[in-house]
Amino acid sequence: MNKNEIIERIWPDPEVAKDLAELRKHSPLTHVITNIVVTNWTANVLLAIGASPAMVIAEEEAGDFAKIAGGLLINVGTVTPNDAKAMRVAVESARETGTPWVLDPVAAGALAFRTEVVKELLDFKPAVIRGNASEILALGGASGGGKGVESTARSYDALESAKQLSVKTGAVVAVSGEVDYVTDGRTVFAVPGGDPIMTKVTGVGCSLGALIASFLGVQKDPLAASVAASLIFAVAGARAAKESKGTGSFAVNFLDQLSNLGV
Repeated sequence: MNKNEIIERIWPDPEVAKDLAELRKHSPLTHVITNIVVTNWTANVLLAIGASPAMVIAEEEAGDFAKIAGGLLINVGTVTPNDAKAMRVAVESARETGTPWVLDPVAAGALAFRTEVVKELLDFKPAVIRGNASEILALGGASGGGKGVESTARSYDALESAKQLSVKTGAVVAVSGEVDYVTDGRTVFAVPGGDPIMTKVTGVGCSLGALIASFLGVQKDPLAASVAASLIFAVAGARAAKESKGTGSFAVNFLDQLSNLGV
């Protein structure tokens, strides 16, 4: 493969369909430490796809639960000092037991406290880093021009930073945007699709990180798990948008599309 080649993945995809069937068969236990804005939505997304979400956030419990989960999500969207302690405990346990985990560095680079938390968490070797273009650019040391939690850069603009970040950290990097790019620093997959309305419903992007964590419970290759989650989100989002009248109906239709995909 040429180092500049980008492999496009679209639905239907036999490999992704196989991973989805495995997820629904085993319903992997997914430990989610995410932001308070999206907790309920994220749980519903995982239930819709067939996973088993658990929102265990207490510092006293996070370590024990991370040991038994199939995958773990750490999302710093509304991180507090207490949250940061629980996150550290969880990723320490995940590293000890080999539980694969996903880091969603929401608004990294925009605020000093969360940026320092993210940098510390990176030392515990996430399997996957999932973010928008601005967040990935910031972690790669570039200025992404983010606006709060929103990205003002295109996903393709962050592709080189994503590849470099993957090589530096050993993690697969998934950049969300109008086209999602997923890379292990060598291979790059592009996942087109979705719909702009997905950016207008709180928690859609954050729940993608949780879905990747769920797939890690049945697909041990972080690159394949990330591609599967990204492709499923893209096709479900595109289909839901076609039958929606606005953001409210889209949210319901999106969950329906996830639960019925491939049926």
